[in-house]
Amino acid sequence: MQDSLQQFVPDDQVYKYLVNNVWTSSTSNQLIDVLSPIDHSLVGKVQAMTKQEVADLVQNSQQGFFVWSNMTMDKRSEILTLSSQILEKNIDILTHMLCWEIGKTYEDSRDEVLRTAKLIQFYAEEGRRIRNESLYSEVFPGFGDTKIAVTKRVPLGVVLAISPFNYPVNEGAPKLVGALIAGNSVIFKPSLQGAISALYMTECFRLAGLPAGVLNVVTGRSSEIGDELVSNSHIKAINFTGSTQTADRIRAKMGIIPFIAGLSGKDASIILDDANIDLAIPEVAKGAFSYSGQRCTAIKRVLVHEKIADSFVEKLKEYVSKHFVLGDPRERQTTQGPVISMDTVNLVDALREDALAKGADLVLGEKNDTFTNRLYYPCTIIDHVTEDMRLAWEEPFGPILPIIRIKSIDEAISIANKSDFGLQSSVFTRSLDSAFYIAKRLDVGTVQINGKDARGPDHFPFLGVKQSGIGQVQGAAYLIEAMTRIKTIVINTNE
Repeated sequence: MQDSLQQFVPDDQVYKYLVNNVWTSSTSNQLIDVLSPIDHSLVGKVQAMTKQEVADLVQNSQQGFFVWSNMTMDKRSEILTLSSQILEKNIDILTHMLCWEIGKTYEDSRDEVLRTAKLIQFYAEEGRRIRNESLYSEVFPGFGDTKIAVTKRVPLGVVLAISPFNYPVNEGAPKLVGALIAGNSVIFKPSLQGAISALYMTECFRLAGLPAGVLNVVTGRSSEIGDELVSNSHIKAINFTGSTQTADRIRAKMGIIPFIAGLSGKDASIILDDANIDLAIPEVAKGAFSYSGQRCTAIKRVLVHEKIADSFVEKLKEYVSKHFVLGDPRERQTTQGPVISMDTVNLVDALREDALAKGADLVLGEKNDTFTNRLYYPCTIIDHVTEDMRLAWEEPFGPILPIIRIKSIDEAISIANKSDFGLQSSVFTRSLDSAFYIAKRLDVGTVQINGKDARGPDHFPFLGVKQSGIGQVQGAAYLIEAMTRIKTIVINTNE
């Protein structure tokens, strides 16, 4: 069996969309350029599909569902396990593509591929543990021993998976395997920036032997095909990661179906005056600036007690200056690459200038002319940020970190909870009592104690509240369950 992605690389840099296990060109004869944030070079061209092609693809996914849902769990698990092995075997190709296409550093890109391979393997095994039940009427008054209910978790049907630019492989994969292992067919719509990396991952599933129509891939402009996709009556669930604004648009168009959405965040890291600073500094730095802060779980504000604020800020500046080397992410010594677009640059600039104009202090982030490409944005730390500044509340999705000085635990909780977002928060303290006092009161999905905000491990529950998330909890067992519904068969004994 062919299991190398090397033959998937097109000589003309033109990539096709996948339908019925066939890589296909659009009848629109239109292509969309995907340019690298590293140097604006052409990574490749993807198909601009038509509405009719999307409608036909959805119909094909419906046919694929009937085949796949009737396949045994053992066989589905076997195919998905093989796809994880193919993915890991091709780690070098995927790593290179992630670096080039989305500007992620070599180490982070390689880690994303390896983590994804392990994630797929875990989901393939976890699917074998889907829980079915039998219930007896004798425990309920008035029925006696006359009924037996057999409950079985069955797949939903055709699931639409929409992944973001920042983790096209690692955010795409759980959406795919969570639905597939449960017996659903999947339509995969990756972000245009990141789409080529996602196509390479999809090819691993195809090579592993997924039946035709079980996994189809859509490429194109959401403004042209998005409504057709999310409003199609054959779509039985949508799993989306992206902005809150896009989620609102999807909800306005979709039917009454399950909607899982991982959205924006403004994660706060609370540093108490008894915190282990030597532990907190690297965790906060990595949490804030890994992949230039382009993560929903990035630390996007620090609430530090005023007693230790001066020392904390100085040590944070020293650590970031030493450990975050801005440059071409394909070079091994680089630890911070470019941001994804000028939209990010412009927003970070605006938040930075607003804060400085209102009296905040620039600790780190002096711009220089080393890089003519403005996407190479330096790690920026701004101290003495106050609540009247945009930086205290808006999500930059870029490498800028506000420092807000607080006087007490309760003030930190109050500021953290004023945000419209509620994804994660972290607390650094030596006091377990203080940690749990804060954790109980923070209105977020997850609280990390003495560690940076993060999504994994991938079997842990992952969710957001307020404007940070909608729908079912994610994480292996939770997501697989969300991709099923309960079907009950009642046996009447008539005794």
